[in-house]
Amino acid sequence: METYQVSALRFRPQTFEEVVGQEAITQTLQHAVAQNQLAQALLFCGPRGVGKTSCARILAKTINSQSESEAHTSDFAFNIFELDAASNNSVDDIRQLNEQVRIPPQVGTHKVYIIDEVHMLSSAAFNAFLKTLEEPPKHVIFILATTEKHKIIPTILSRCQIYDFKRIGIDDLKKSLAKIADQLGIPYQDEALQLIAVKADGAMRDALSIFDRMVSFTQKNLTTTDVAANLNILDSETYFQFTDLILQKDIPSLLVLANDILSKGFEGSQFIDGLGNHYRTLLVAKDPQTLPLMEVSTASKENYQTQSQAFAMPHLLSGLQIINETALNYKNSTHKRLSIELCLMQLASLHHQEGEKKKAI
Repeated sequence: METYQVSALRFRPQTFEEVVGQEAITQTLQHAVAQNQLAQALLFCGPRGVGKTSCARILAKTINSQSESEAHTSDFAFNIFELDAASNNSVDDIRQLNEQVRIPPQVGTHKVYIIDEVHMLSSAAFNAFLKTLEEPPKHVIFILATTEKHKIIPTILSRCQIYDFKRIGIDDLKKSLAKIADQLGIPYQDEALQLIAVKADGAMRDALSIFDRMVSFTQKNLTTTDVAANLNILDSETYFQFTDLILQKDIPSLLVLANDILSKGFEGSQFIDGLGNHYRTLLVAKDPQTLPLMEVSTASKENYQTQSQAFAMPHLLSGLQIINETALNYKNSTHKRLSIELCLMQLASLHHQEGEKKKAI
C-alpha cells in the first residue's frame, strides 16, 4: 500500500513564488536577501496556517544560496536548525542554543535558527536569549515565529525586524484549491471550493485539510451539495430561497423552511450569521463600485445582482440591522428558535410595510 501524504505537506511552498497571499512579505524578504540588507533577527507573526514556517524555511535556504538555480537544488540542511519552543522552552535549552551559535557553518555563509512558537519560552529562557539576540555572531540569523505576538516581551520585540502575516483572502484560497484540484484531476464545482475557502477562515493549511476530507467524502467529485452537507453549512441557494420568501411576504413558508433547516441539525447562530452575510452581499451587489467587495463564486454573482434589484437600499439596511440585533441577542436568548422565527417574520413584514407605503404614495 502506497504511503498517503496529506496535501498540506505535499503542496507546501518550496519557493517564495509559491507562497499564497503574502506577496508584500515575500517580495520584501527577496529584496532584502538580494541587496544583503537582511536583519539578523526576524519575527514572523500572524494567524496559524498562513505560511510563517514555510517562509522561514524558504528564507533559510535562500540565504545560503549562491545563485537562483542553486536555491532550487540545495537545501543546506546542515545550516538550518529548527527548534520548537513549545517543547524546548527551558533555560537549559536556550543556554545550549547560545553555545551552538558560536560555531561557524561548515558549508554556506550562514547558520539559520528557526524557533517556532517562540511565545512559549519561559520568562527565564527569554532573558537568557536576550544577549545572544542583541549581539548575534555575524554568521547567525534567527527567524522567530509565533501566533501570539502579544505574549512576547518588549525587549525581544525591540531586537527583531517584525513581519506581520495576514489571513489569506477567500479568492486566493479558492484559486489555490482549484489549481491543486486540476493538478490531481479532481472535478469540482466553483461553489464547493468557495465553501471550503470560507470555512478555512484565512488559513491555507486548514483549507487543504478540509479539501482532503472533502475529496474522500465525495469520492473525488467536489459538488456543492455534498461539501455543504459534510461541512454542516448552508449553501447560497438556501439563503436565496429564504430571501425569495421574504420578498413574497410568505411568512408560513418561511417558518416551515426554518423548521426544516433546524431539524437537520444546523446551528441557529450559524444560520443567522449566514443570513447576515447574504444580506450584506446583496447590499454590495446593488452598486457597480462595490461589486469587487463580493466574496462569492463567479456563478453566484449574477444571482446576487438579480436578487438585489428586488430590494430598495433602505430595506436592505433595515434588514441588516434586524439580523445584527438578532445575532447579538441570540446567545442570551432563552427561546432560540423563537429568535430566529421572529427575525424572519420581521424581515418579511418590513418588506410588506415598505410595499404598503409605496402603494399609499
